[in-house]
Amino acid sequence: MADTDWGNQTSITKFILLGFGNLPQLQVLLFLLFLVIYIVTTAGNILVVALVVADQHLHTFRYFFLGNLSCLETCYASTLLPRMLASLVTGDRTISVSGCVAQLDFFGSLVAVECCLLSVMFYDRYLEICKPLHYAALMNGRLRFWLAAGSWLEAQPVSFVQTTLVFTSPFCGPNKIDHFFCDVVSVLWLVCADTSCNEMSNITVTVVFLTTPFMLILTSYARIIATVLRMSSPRSRHRAFSTCSSHLVMVTLFYGSGMIIYLHPKSSYMLENDKLLSLFYTVVTPMMNPNIYSLRNEEMKGARRRRVAGKRLSPLQKGFCLRLT
Repeated sequence: MADTDWGNQTSITKFILLGFGNLPQLQVLLFLLFLVIYIVTTAGNILVVALVVADQHLHTFRYFFLGNLSCLETCYASTLLPRMLASLVTGDRTISVSGCVAQLDFFGSLVAVECCLLSVMFYDRYLEICKPLHYAALMNGRLRFWLAAGSWLEAQPVSFVQTTLVFTSPFCGPNKIDHFFCDVVSVLWLVCADTSCNEMSNITVTVVFLTTPFMLILTSYARIIATVLRMSSPRSRHRAFSTCSSHLVMVTLFYGSGMIIYLHPKSSYMLENDKLLSLFYTVVTPMMNPNIYSLRNEEMKGARRRRVAGKRLSPLQKGFCLRLT
């Protein structure tokens, strides 16, 4: 939307994202740190998507969801980090009202999609471990498609409503956002009207998209752990617990930091803490997820080895290998 679309509601045409401007001596270090994080995040997630698409051994339900998650994480990081990097380089922290609207809307929808996708992935894992005999019947192709499509589609109207509620409120005072991106909680601080409706909306959305999926994931993992404990092989139990623990750490970081930020009441002393907590679900988890969920798996390692080996073979050798298989 253009800035003028909100002209009747606000007297300002741009916002100033304060970001990490209170640390001028660390601007270069922060730029290098976030640049490395952005490169690692996009490279890792693009690699996962490329392997899932190219390798037939990964054309399974599990990697279908992991490919969706990696695609999401790439979009997720690209919504926030390039703008942050540009601000650190140029020192220009201004963002137009329309730019803030777009960022808040895209970010909100992507967060909601990730909440849904993670819960779907853990449901798939629960069925695979706890109900292996019924897995193929329960997780069929049609259900897989609708679970993924539903995760992407249901978040869009929710984010649009949230963004509309915020930006149809009057902004008649300061225009400085004490954050590194246009987050709904931080933007609401600039609204010079009663924001109780917005706050109730935020709490409702947080309960639906963060708290409820998190509780379902914890319940699923309790069942998974109970199943793992009944495994006869100590090595299998160790590998399963290692995988489960790393998954639970990342899930707790993502959902936990989000719930702390969006469920606490509006209070000024939490703003700086919110900024730091936001780094966990906006920067840390998108960078770590490819390694935690995908790239450490034996199937993914095998796919990488096959890709590398395939590139080293001549066309004649590849044809001979295909005839052998």
